Amino acid sequence: MIKTIKIWIAAARAPFFTAAVVPIALGAVTAWYNTGIFSITLFLLTLTGGIFIHAGVNLINDYFDHRSGADESNRNPTPFSGGSRTIQKGILTPAAVLRGAIACFAAGSLIGLYLNYLAPGNVILIIGLAGIFIAFFYTAGPIKMGYRGAGEAACAIGFGPVMVLGAYYVQAGSVSWLPVYASVPVAVLVALILYINEFPDHDPDKEAGKNTLVVILGRKRAVKLFFVSIAFIYLWPPAGILMGFLPISSLIVFFTLPIALKAVKTAALKYDKIEELLPANASTIGLHLVYGVLLILSFILARVL
Repeated sequence: MIKTIKIWIAAARAPFFTAAVVPIALGAVTAWYNTGIFSITLFLLTLTGGIFIHAGVNLINDYFDHRSGADESNRNPTPFSGGSRTIQKGILTPAAVLRGAIACFAAGSLIGLYLNYLAPGNVILIIGLAGIFIAFFYTAGPIKMGYRGAGEAACAIGFGPVMVLGAYYVQAGSVSWLPVYASVPVAVLVALILYINEFPDHDPDKEAGKNTLVVILGRKRAVKLFFVSIAFIYLWPPAGILMGFLPISSLIVFFTLPIALKAVKTAALKYDKIEELLPANASTIGLHLVYGVLLILSFILARVL
């Protein structure tokens, strides 16, 4: 039983669940900052549902990347790219992975339907349907967003505004521009996790016809977009403060600059070297987590102080 659980945790790529935890926590905290309302029960339900959906995303991606041959043609997988490899290693069959994905989507959807029942209107239902659509058709046909240069944008929307606004509405029972604005740097960062992880997969993705932005732009041009995006996330909070969206305490995200600079420096020098690029992959994941936590903390500090 324990061995089976460990296999599914690996297949679902659980260490990457921070990509769901951060936006859901941000949505709940911005609701508390704006309204003074916070329910730990609703938060835990939202978090559980979001993690199930994220697990479904990872599993369904493995299934369809196997079907397309993208993961099979990847001869140099890394801890950050190339899928979980559970299908390629014969640990799980493709059919089992597909069933697991459907089960995770079903569990997340049931929680979402319950939250929609508790909340006024059908806003959670609409947001949830948008999230499921993005999650499934990221790699599934006929849309296959990840294969048509739209995967990074889809990832940003799904793990940014969709999750943050959904978590906000569960708590507040209303919509606001605050969670949408606050979600943008988190959305960019989660897209950058996907983006930097596409650099090692450039060749196998190209062979399989998976046209990620890195494949479309080529590594040399693609790395410049990585730099611009990193700069953008540090311009966004000051702009938000000036426009009255964000509290001045949000400037604490600048404490993450050393992590960002490490990612940028490594990417600049090693963008075409798989193993030597790994510190940039790890730094980008760390940047998303620490930046997100500090942004969440900034709303807590602003509310308390």
